[in-house]
Amino acid sequence: MLAASIAALQLGTLLEQSGLADLLFFVISFFIIFGVLSVILYLAGNIVVGTKRASFKDSFAISVLGTLVLIVCLSVFSLELAIILSLVAWLLLVRHYYETGFFGAIVVGVTSVVVAVVILVLLNMLLGFSTIFFKWLPILSIF
Repeated sequence: MLAASIAALQLGTLLEQSGLADLLFFVISFFIIFGVLSVILYLAGNIVVGTKRASFKDSFAISVLGTLVLIVCLSVFSLELAIILSLVAWLLLVRHYYETGFFGAIVVGVTSVVVAVVILVLLNMLLGFSTIFFKWLPILSIF
């Protein structure tokens, strides 16, 4: 369904070789992002709320629904309002699926950011990436 809707949006460029390659790249990267985001949310949920309330299925649902809400908000509202509404939606999703309070959802969000940064630092150190990939986070340039 996702591929069909994207194909409908890019109907004119699908006949070209590069248009099909771009679409395929978008769909593959879309699923990779969901996988990585789900793992990060799962690890953060296990740290904060425990293994009984945080399952991988719940973290995948949070990442899919949260990303869809973000896409809809970005297409309808201005950037600032879309970010605020999406953040509230992510927190409500975490609160619902992990069966925690609003403060617990905030802690899961902060913990997921910390887990993501730790994973990026470890990948930077283990794989020897240059800091070109991490220009958005200057503190990583010391590693």
